[in-house]
Amino acid sequence: MSRLKTHLEPFAVRLRPHLKTAKSAEVARLVTDGQAGPLTVSTLREAEYFLEHGFSDLLYAVGIAPNKLEHVFDLRRRGAELSIVLDNIDMAGLVAAQCAERRDRLPVLIEIDVDDHRSGIKPQDPILAQVGRTLHEGGAMLAGVMAHAGSSYFSKGAVAFEDMAEQERSGAVAAAEALRGAGLPCPEVSVGSTPTALFSRDLAGVTEVRAGVFMFFDLVMVGIGACSLDDIAISVLASVVGHQPDKGWILIDAGWMAMSRDRGTARLSVDQGYGVVCDLGCNPIPDLIVIDANQEHGIIAHRSGTGPLPDLPIGTMVRILPNHACATAAQHDRYQVMNDGSIVSAIWPRIYGW
Repeated sequence: MSRLKTHLEPFAVRLRPHLKTAKSAEVARLVTDGQAGPLTVSTLREAEYFLEHGFSDLLYAVGIAPNKLEHVFDLRRRGAELSIVLDNIDMAGLVAAQCAERRDRLPVLIEIDVDDHRSGIKPQDPILAQVGRTLHEGGAMLAGVMAHAGSSYFSKGAVAFEDMAEQERSGAVAAAEALRGAGLPCPEVSVGSTPTALFSRDLAGVTEVRAGVFMFFDLVMVGIGACSLDDIAISVLASVVGHQPDKGWILIDAGWMAMSRDRGTARLSVDQGYGVVCDLGCNPIPDLIVIDANQEHGIIAHRSGTGPLPDLPIGTMVRILPNHACATAAQHDRYQVMNDGSIVSAIWPRIYGW
């Protein structure tokens, strides 16, 4: 966590960490140095949970749906300084009308498409000003713009991340300038993904940066060069429950229900199967990965399929580093915080739901 904070310090921008991975108040307190935010969330259940734990400055960073507006306004009535995002004129009109009716100037950020990855309005699209004007003149608060360069997860290496960070920044800033040029306010310019946040070289015009997986990292982040294996701070504890020596297999009691179905490293130069196998100190056992997963069984083997296996008797406990921290963490209801690899110093609950 300190790596990102140190990197952003010279830019004088706000860090709004994304808690979609952690979903834990204890992690939120750690990443915010004990402060009460600001945070980014991916579900309204997260917003409710963090509000209950003293975090009120919240950005719900998924395009708002009509059926969720009642929940949004209820959270604001209960004290949440909750902002939302949208990228179309229909929702802008509905949100503005609801704000006027309820006399609540709900802050709204317009999502900007900077890389053709997912949702958002292109910075140069004339609809941007129409959406902004609909919000501003209709009862909502036009709070600014936000962008997420999701395609950075398909980049590799520092230079590519730097280029994508600049593409993200310049696109968001161009959108902000377009709104201001149309006589509309745009106080916030919010950008971020873990690779672009870590490798940004210029944040001129940006007010805040969002990122999430940097709290834990994972094998995908290692595979694209955003971190090293030693940076991964999350693992799944499993026990050896069987051997199939004729197949070159060791069986563990952690299948896809423990690791998730995510196979994000399959598209990378090094395929890590369902995870890298480590000893209890999280030291990787050379070339040992989870090659397959059933619901509650994982199959460990040498990555070559034929290489030698270590001596792991029945009952041996191992740790599995995950492909995708978000997906693996989502399979569990708590974190066991470890000291020296084997002593549980705390148990931190995490939440589910939408």
